[in-house]
Amino acid sequence: MANIKSQIKRNKQNEKRRVRNRVERGSMRSSVSKARVVLATGAAEESKEAVMAAISSLDRAVTKGILHKNNAARRKSRLMKRLAALAK
Repeated sequence: MANIKSQIKRNKQNEKRRVRNRVERGSMRSSVSKARVVLATGAAEESKEAVMAAISSLDRAVTKGILHKNNAARRKSRLMKRLAALAK
């Protein structure tokens, strides 16, 4: 346990951020996995909506600093590739 005042404050801040990031990361992962499941079913319109929701949550995670922008771009690209294959 820290006994330096600034480190005690830093630990409190880190814990707050960890909890906030965890909630956002969980919702992002849920939306991406939901999009993958819907893509697997083959329903075109539902798939598009699910992918757009997943992309939105990925972008939100990037703006909050939870995910690196290239990581989000890669995930979005893979989802869009599956969506395009479904449309053919």
